Amino acid sequence: MPSFVHLHNHTHYSLLDGANRIKDLAETAKDYGMPAIAITDHGNMFGAVEFYKTVKDVGLTPIIGCELYIAAGNRKEKRPARTGDRADQTTHFVVLVQNATGYKNLMKLTSAGYLEGFYYKPRVDLELLEKHSEGLIALSACAKGPIANLVVGGQMDKARDKCKQLRDIFGKNFYLEVQDHGLDFDKPINNAMIEFSKEFDLPIVATNDAHYLNKEDAPAQDVLVCIQTGKELNDPKRLKFTTDSLYFKTAGEMKQLFGHVSGAIENTVRISELIDFEMDLGTLKHPQVPVPEGYENLDAYLRKMAYDGMKSRYDAITEEMTSRLDYELGVIGQMGYPGYFLIVADFVRFANEQNIPVMARGSALGCMVAYTLGITTVDPLSYGLLFERFLNPERVSMPDIDIDLADRERDKVINYVVEKYGQKSVAQIITFGTMGAKAAIRDVGRVLSLSYGEVDRIAKLVPTELKMTLNKAMDQVPELKQIAEGGGIEGQLIGYAKTLEGLSRHASVHAAGVVIAPGDLTDYVPLYKPSNKETIVTQYTGEVMEEVGLLKMDFLGLQNLSVIQDALALIKETTGDEIDLEDIPLDDKKTMDLFCRGETTGIFQFHSSWLHDFLRRLRPDAVEDLIAMNALCRPGPLNGGVVDDYIDKKHGRKEVTYHHPVMETALKETYGLIVYQEQAMQIARDMAGFTLGRADFLRKAMAKKKPEVMAEERRDFVDGSVKNGIDKKIADEVFSLIEYFGGYAFNKSHSAGYAIVAFQEAYLKAHYPVPFMAALMSNEMSDTDEIVVLINECRKIGIKVLPPDINKSDKVFTVEGEAIRFGLCAIKNVGHGAVESIVKARKEYGEFSDIFDLCDHIDLRLANKRVLESLTQAGAVDSLEGHRAQNMDVIDIAIDAAQSRQRDRDKGQTSLFDLNGDDDDEPIMIHKPVLPAVPKWPASQTLALEKDLLGFYVTGHPLAEFEDDLRAFTTAEMRRLDRVRDREEDVVVGGIVTEIKPIVDRKGQSMAFVTLEDFSGTGEILVFSDQYELHKTLVAADSLILVRGQISAKEGENKVVASEIMSLPEARDKLTRSVVVTVTPEQTTDDIIDSLKETFKTYPGDCEVLFKIPTREYGEVSIKAGGHIRVAPTTELLLAVREMLGVNRARLGGASIRSSNSGWTVINDVNGRGRGRGRGRNGNGRWNSNGDGYGE
Repeated sequence: MPSFVHLHNHTHYSLLDGANRIKDLAETAKDYGMPAIAITDHGNMFGAVEFYKTVKDVGLTPIIGCELYIAAGNRKEKRPARTGDRADQTTHFVVLVQNATGYKNLMKLTSAGYLEGFYYKPRVDLELLEKHSEGLIALSACAKGPIANLVVGGQMDKARDKCKQLRDIFGKNFYLEVQDHGLDFDKPINNAMIEFSKEFDLPIVATNDAHYLNKEDAPAQDVLVCIQTGKELNDPKRLKFTTDSLYFKTAGEMKQLFGHVSGAIENTVRISELIDFEMDLGTLKHPQVPVPEGYENLDAYLRKMAYDGMKSRYDAITEEMTSRLDYELGVIGQMGYPGYFLIVADFVRFANEQNIPVMARGSALGCMVAYTLGITTVDPLSYGLLFERFLNPERVSMPDIDIDLADRERDKVINYVVEKYGQKSVAQIITFGTMGAKAAIRDVGRVLSLSYGEVDRIAKLVPTELKMTLNKAMDQVPELKQIAEGGGIEGQLIGYAKTLEGLSRHASVHAAGVVIAPGDLTDYVPLYKPSNKETIVTQYTGEVMEEVGLLKMDFLGLQNLSVIQDALALIKETTGDEIDLEDIPLDDKKTMDLFCRGETTGIFQFHSSWLHDFLRRLRPDAVEDLIAMNALCRPGPLNGGVVDDYIDKKHGRKEVTYHHPVMETALKETYGLIVYQEQAMQIARDMAGFTLGRADFLRKAMAKKKPEVMAEERRDFVDGSVKNGIDKKIADEVFSLIEYFGGYAFNKSHSAGYAIVAFQEAYLKAHYPVPFMAALMSNEMSDTDEIVVLINECRKIGIKVLPPDINKSDKVFTVEGEAIRFGLCAIKNVGHGAVESIVKARKEYGEFSDIFDLCDHIDLRLANKRVLESLTQAGAVDSLEGHRAQNMDVIDIAIDAAQSRQRDRDKGQTSLFDLNGDDDDEPIMIHKPVLPAVPKWPASQTLALEKDLLGFYVTGHPLAEFEDDLRAFTTAEMRRLDRVRDREEDVVVGGIVTEIKPIVDRKGQSMAFVTLEDFSGTGEILVFSDQYELHKTLVAADSLILVRGQISAKEGENKVVASEIMSLPEARDKLTRSVVVTVTPEQTTDDIIDSLKETFKTYPGDCEVLFKIPTREYGEVSIKAGGHIRVAPTTELLLAVREMLGVNRARLGGASIRSSNSGWTVINDVNGRGRGRGRGRNGNGRWNSNGDGYGE
């Protein structure tokens, strides 16, 4: 007979208290020869399903339980315990699930603890225990148990009464725990338990309250408790376990402690043998959808809805469409999912009726049924999207339709679902934050009283990569390994962090997940309520919800949908145009040209600056190119050079080849490259004869990369291909190709859906740039750095952003003619309430004349002194009388006067300030305070305050006159150093020095950390001693400089290590090699060319002129003007050409870093190398009267 079973164990789901990982516990129990093991986390069932499955997998009996918190009285009474009265304290109590009824009752108990009894801890009471005791086995718990706690306090009579109460509730299923952790109170508690056992005829059971796995883990668990309580390890008053015996002991150790106590060891095994519980996983538990009258079942109703939708979606219905729809409906019906589709279609319909932007994302776009029901808006037939990628007919799996909603209105749709299915049936889903490698170092460092700088330095040594662990980090970073092995306090830090890494740290609400049950949720899943929120969530994660069989939906808030919503409203308001984005032509030339120019800042999925160059090289001419680029511009394909291959093959610079002709069907659209997961599935179908359902297994195997599984897949693929007459060697090569590309191949359905949204945004930007950019900035108001990027983009595309104005601005960014007016809510310290008060007063009383008038009419409780100061410093009151310094000086006086007049009005008193004495009671001012004669702020102060409150400069920019120079001679932006792809190449950055931190290096020489600001924001330059010594006069506050160097990401932060520094004002003379003029084919008329020649003659100099002509067929063609045309690269010349040809049609050009005549890298290659394939003007072209021009 087995000898012992642990019945009292805490996993890491006893948040920041238990340090046991579930897998480690299960495997250790098996190694110890134990037949079963229990989970009893504090107050919750967070880990119940994971524990059940893990323990089952190792062949043991899982015992689901919980160490409940018991309120001294009524659970709903929330007050502190009376000092010194142990009978008034919250205590612990262990319950174990014996059967299905017990499992349901435990869910009810733990849910009530959070929903009804939460007071610092999730508490239940004896009333609830009595109501939900059936099917549960109860243990008296640790020294904090309801009986033991009274024993420790010497209240034996009360302990005896409590024992009797609990016996009366649980009867023969109540056991008295004995524990021995070497603590002073263990012996008296155990003696009392043995005494009560005899007195009340109750069984004894031995437990160990295991909080960590091994004895040597005790110090790490001590650190964990300090993290929980916010204390340092050296704090004498902190909560501390004064024993190292709370570990997972062997059966032998437990026998040694309790072999003398009759039944204590044997009863652990007997309890495990009483367990008769199988968790119901995989059974669907979806809400009931009523069958409408006239339909036999939901299948029939879904079929009718789908066919009606097909008729409205398509102009002409083909046999292919009918066949596909019938096939999908058959699979959905067979799997029992008609109700699921009808539920989703219902709340999507609601969103549409409420004008809430909504779209589905992911593999659901491959489902034609979803398209005909209006759930998705992308036709799967038009883009070759596969149903089997969404729902595999060969394996029953829950469908997963993720829904994107405008982020502001997501809650409206969730509330609709709650109202429809009932509050008790709908909840959001929990998620757990875990201690990552860096977070563990920072948490432990604080507990060990290390300085922030020391901890920060060590944490930054950990590479910033997904799924990075401390062990992996030590393999990659020798310095980190040296610290770990070096001993001392820093070695301790790494040791503790390794032990605690990956443990759950806190519970929170999943950003999107919602679950719907067919009845009361607590019949299926336990519930949790965060202490600082009213939201009710499940105690199980989203992955577990699917296993439990409940209907899980993801309602994701997507800001881009709000941007589109706002842009459409602004377009209608300012132009009268009403746009239906589903009707726009997806081959719109103006939109495609925007993508070809790479002007996609602010465009969904194509916002990043490094993508702009790819788009310029790609020259997309169809949405399919955007779908491919959306899938390819990710780390795997980028690092593998696949993006370059795609571009070269598209433009004929590389040959399109196929390993076997049969692959052409799947790969023709992507020029012979495997870009999408669906293509791998199609190849498996076409070559190896797999069904698409079988091919989906291959797709999943590729994602998991298990060698033994992939070996089996290879055999099946090769064997199937050989049967279809394909050479075995070729089949093996093709599988290797699939395996390689499968490592990064993307879901085409997901990519297609997001590419369509990107196209819609780009359409709005191309056709209505001002309303679109205003809407975009309004949705980014909380992110000052992003506002700066977008204002910079407005500057680039010729849209003026007007400063905030108390008399013209609204809450958000608004359209004002051909410009955008800054929104007041985007000013730091200015809240929505204050702005609403200002706008309301302005509508009611008209524009404000001065600061006194403003204070008289606004609600000063909302727009207080701080708000008025911020508005003044930001320049928002510049339209009022006086300048900023004057208005700032009288804010207190204006507020006091306004408040005084308000008090008088409230009392019914009227002053000479209010009336003119006539019957009409028109207000008249006898006098008002005079603004003080104080000087204006210096420009430096004005600009600094604007920058602080707005994130950018309003009245001017220190770099404004050098904007052309920065565009020409820099290759990276300070705020976007992380987006530079090639870290081996030098970059050039430029801007104004805003801060310098000189330090002395290890050799005793001076060096400096320099903060450099450009139009995108700020970043750091590292200037080592050689460059610092050479350029001390340049490396100074407010200096305008260009810096060449390499990007370093050491310690997790991108900075430029300077290798050369140049004065920005001198750069144009030193670096300019040409003036680059962009002309469209339509602008190559004789009149325009003659005007350009005359303009060039007006500004003679030494720089050549280079023409760029964008063409759809050949890309950007370059043509150098004749040698006799030489110009001076002046701002006046650039402005003259732009006046003639348009914004951004003239710019400076420099030489490549690889050129012998320049040490700088420049953004654009201006050496005459066109991106097109060889069609430029030469010979007697109109720009080359002496015939020596050239082009490519």
